[in-house]
Amino acid sequence: MPTLAEPIDLVFRAISDPTRRRVLERLSRSPASVSELAEPFDMALPSFVAHLRSLEESGLVRSTKAGRVRTYQIVPKRLSLAEGWLARQRNHWESRLDRLDEYLANPKEK
Repeated sequence: MPTLAEPIDLVFRAISDPTRRRVLERLSRSPASVSELAEPFDMALPSFVAHLRSLEESGLVRSTKAGRVRTYQIVPKRLSLAEGWLARQRNHWESRLDRLDEYLANPKEK
């Protein structure tokens, strides 16, 4: 039975692709239409729209439609899921490495 992906899994899956990361970098400057976002990429529009769909499903971007133009904007708060997870991992491993350094510097006498 398939399970629903956790929000953090969707975020990491979305940012794992270089095209989607470039779209996020572009959207960090200002909202943009699909055609503006797709212009620098050498791919068919349906393939590019699949990248946008992935970003939207992850919650990293949201879109609005005015007439025939769909405009995307970044949702920076969603990146905090990844930032928080990475910070916890960094703290965990820094703590472990600090304990290893201490142990190696002061080995117990037998």
